[in-house]
Amino acid sequence: MTRVLIALMRRDLRRLLLGGSGGGAVLPLLFFLAVAMLYPFAVGPDAPLLAKTGGGVLWIAALLAAILPLDRLVQEDIALGLFDQLKLRGITEEAVMAVRLVAHWLSFGPLLMLASIPAAALLKLEGETLHLLLLGLLAGTPGLAAVGLMIAALTAGLRAGPALSGLLLIPLALPILIFGAGALERSDAATLGFSAASSLLLVAITPFAAGAAIRAGREG
Repeated sequence: MTRVLIALMRRDLRRLLLGGSGGGAVLPLLFFLAVAMLYPFAVGPDAPLLAKTGGGVLWIAALLAAILPLDRLVQEDIALGLFDQLKLRGITEEAVMAVRLVAHWLSFGPLLMLASIPAAALLKLEGETLHLLLLGLLAGTPGLAAVGLMIAALTAGLRAGPALSGLLLIPLALPILIFGAGALERSDAATLGFSAASSLLLVAITPFAAGAAIRAGREG
């Protein structure tokens, strides 16, 4: 079972990082950097305004970057019958989703943290603010990855999946965004604890919620 899970992790990482026609990890990274480059053109060269609002913009960009590969997280494997094959080997949907969650975060989380350094320079975020942004992304991006995976599992196979994704996204991700951006505004590292707690809760729930959703979809 362990060998199968390790092989599944390698497969998921290869698929999410390279991505083929879906762009892989390059697409979320380019999107994140594009937001950082275009936002100063929208608000003008006002450095204090950029420094005040830029952190929140980067958090929103990180959320959207995390959900860009939604169509590749679950739907393809359901169509290929992967979950049925793994079930025959005694591997539950929850175990598969736990592996997928780790692979999803590794495919974009560390890259976004690296990209946040030049992005912060474009938005005039320096010193303590940049430090808090990096800590916040480290604490919050696992939760954003969990939100994306959970939504992908809940909406897999539904015609109104994209519309439902938007409705589910806001309430699930809002605590992470509020506390993450709030820590930057107040320059208060303690606030990041709430963001980390929200992220940890989502990470803990997602394998079970996503696994149950996939199982219900197959049995239905």
